[in-house]
Amino acid sequence: MRDRLLTRWRGILLSLVGIVAIIWLAVTGQLGLYIHPRYYEFTVVMAVLAGVVVLAAFSVVPGAGEGEGEHDGHADHEHPPAAPGPRRRRDTVWAVAAGVVIAATVGALLIVPPSTLTTATVDQRDLNASAAVTDTGATETLVGSDTSGFTIKDWASLLRQGAGEDYFAGKTATLTGFVTPDPDAPEDVFYVARFVVTCCAVDAQPVGVPVYLPGWKDSYAVDSWVEASGTFGTNPGTASAQAIVFEPAEITPVDQPAEPYVY
Repeated sequence: MRDRLLTRWRGILLSLVGIVAIIWLAVTGQLGLYIHPRYYEFTVVMAVLAGVVVLAAFSVVPGAGEGEGEHDGHADHEHPPAAPGPRRRRDTVWAVAAGVVIAATVGALLIVPPSTLTTATVDQRDLNASAAVTDTGATETLVGSDTSGFTIKDWASLLRQGAGEDYFAGKTATLTGFVTPDPDAPEDVFYVARFVVTCCAVDAQPVGVPVYLPGWKDSYAVDSWVEASGTFGTNPGTASAQAIVFEPAEITPVDQPAEPYVY
């Protein structure tokens, strides 16, 4: 019976930690680091309902004496208890393990500050390879549109679909994103990148615009956020696979925006 009680209380406590974490992220405006804004209300409502269910579970946790002395209609003398020594050691091990799990969960969800995805994730997922930048129909719609409101995803889509030099000639842009190196020419080219989120951070895909700036590592750290203004032109380098690059007239370090992802 004691084992059953401990198991149920551990589950209830872990559930409460998760629920509190969701509510806290929503209140502090950081829920967007994990899910698409369209799911905010649904997630918060479900968390509240889960909290109600968990609190209700308190009322049905059996008392210390409930069910003791019998098991399937048979008296305890028919099923002698395990030796107290080994059982006590086993209970201690399980209690310590459960405590470590709960402490780790509290630390991960409530103490460690949430953070956005970085270059470490870019390295695991192909930059500019997602459907967000390979939709031909969407790219055709961008051509001829007012570029003043274009996001990094829009520019990356045009570059990915091969919009030619004639299209980019004379066009200016201001890009805000984090710095991640070009795998082909890391000394001369970096990307101003962001993640496109469709549902949650698990499905986030990196998109970016290549920036030609030899020696950029001397001024800008990988994963730092910058705002770059400039124009587009033919890539003067030969190592990078990018035919057209962004040529910055000015690059300014900035803080990570409140909404670091694009949708």
